[in-house]
Amino acid sequence: MSTNKSTAFYGVLIGLTCMVAGMVIASRLDLTPGSMANPLTVPATNSAPLDGALDAGTFRRIAQATGPAVVSIRTEVAQRRQSGGALRELFPGFRLPEGFEGGEDPGEQFVQGAGSGFVVDKAGFIITNRHVIAGADRIEVFLHDMDMIVLPAGLAAEVVGQDELTDTALLKLIDMPSAPLTEVKFGDSTQLAPGDWVVAIGNPFSYSNTVTVGVVSATGREQALAAPGRYEALIQTDAAINRGNSGGPLLNVRGEVVGVNTMIVTNSMAGGGNLGIGFAVPINTVRDILPGLRDGKVVRGRIGVTVLRTAMDKALADSYGLPSVSGVVVTGVTPGPAADAGIQVDDVIVEFNGQPVNSSNALVDRVMRTAPGTSVPVKLYRDKQQVTVTVRVAELDLEAEQAVAVEASERPREPRREPVDTGFGLQIEELTAGIARQLNLPAGTAGAVITTVDPRGVAARAGLGRGDVIVRVNGQATTTLDDVDDALSGVPSGGIARIVVLRQGRELLFTVTKR
Repeated sequence: MSTNKSTAFYGVLIGLTCMVAGMVIASRLDLTPGSMANPLTVPATNSAPLDGALDAGTFRRIAQATGPAVVSIRTEVAQRRQSGGALRELFPGFRLPEGFEGGEDPGEQFVQGAGSGFVVDKAGFIITNRHVIAGADRIEVFLHDMDMIVLPAGLAAEVVGQDELTDTALLKLIDMPSAPLTEVKFGDSTQLAPGDWVVAIGNPFSYSNTVTVGVVSATGREQALAAPGRYEALIQTDAAINRGNSGGPLLNVRGEVVGVNTMIVTNSMAGGGNLGIGFAVPINTVRDILPGLRDGKVVRGRIGVTVLRTAMDKALADSYGLPSVSGVVVTGVTPGPAADAGIQVDDVIVEFNGQPVNSSNALVDRVMRTAPGTSVPVKLYRDKQQVTVTVRVAELDLEAEQAVAVEASERPREPRREPVDTGFGLQIEELTAGIARQLNLPAGTAGAVITTVDPRGVAARAGLGRGDVIVRVNGQATTTLDDVDDALSGVPSGGIARIVVLRQGRELLFTVTKR
């Protein structure tokens, strides 16, 4: 009996040991089951109408309720110190003698940065701006009751995911506080309109939990954040936002987050301070990418077109034979899904995947929300006829896209002179074989090259430049100087010329109104 008991005892002991060892190994290898990993819970959005009167305590209540969820962020970036760095700090302007070798070990110096953020999940998830934590070797978070000036250190945090396009980052606290965290609530940023009251809370100039109040100045302001050539529709506000406010929340009158404060308009004479024009990324945009941030990668769709950003008007719609004043004009097509489907420069996209397209923002938003690999119908107008094509959406690769743009910008595109005046503020000349070689154009390219652009003329304002080769005007191919001259001369005063040019290997469309 005693032997059996001993065997059972040792069996249980061995089993417990294996289980503990397995847990330790799993923790080392990050194999903890998902249910134990504190997954991010995306806050629900309150889309109830914003109504009701303000009173003397409205903004105080917002500050008291939401202030504890706003955090201050301090970052450290290690930089290699140059030789003689310590002497330079003591004696500004000090330089080592030319050819001097040796001396003090340069070592490293740490550059500190500061920003704001807010808690979206009590498990320790925090939203901030990507530019606040970019390149940081150390990230510390200070809660509302932690003085970042007095305390030597805050709560350590790590980056879970970041998104260049929206300048958004998701952090996770490594060190959790003893008391439960306060989390924010999400409002609906699509409800905002100019004149609505908003509140900003953040850490400007290291003054933590600073509350400022203003109004929504505008919505849908297109700004390029971190990806050149790609624009985000932002909320503009006059609530005071300064350096250090980046990543903090913009709140509606219910104290719900409707935006992430991200940039300001300033000037050096004002010391980089607030001028009453600040911008926030709409919270609906951030909410949609939170699952991707939690997984470490935001996946978006692309089809490979650029479109005219100005709104469609009646004159332009009539020139394309559109049944209504809606749709977006394709101004460029890159190799990829759209080109494979047969979409061309000067097409007008009026519907994407069954949804009407009324603006460039609407098309870009719908494309990026479409899962890569999905095939969708695209309805467009070409030569005043409706055409439907099927496009298989690809995955957006911002890094590759920017690399192509940089490579294209470095190619030579300056040409020559002796032109014909077109009446559009530009002059052209025949595209000769020599000019084609200078512009690195494919063999057989025909048309007329722009040699002079009046910087105050309509062509320059539309974006046309020297070295552009005009290959089509108002849908008609132009293979000679006379073709282009005749086509442009035939446009009446006040009429629109749809000019397709070849620039750096790509066809681009520009719409120019003749004076």
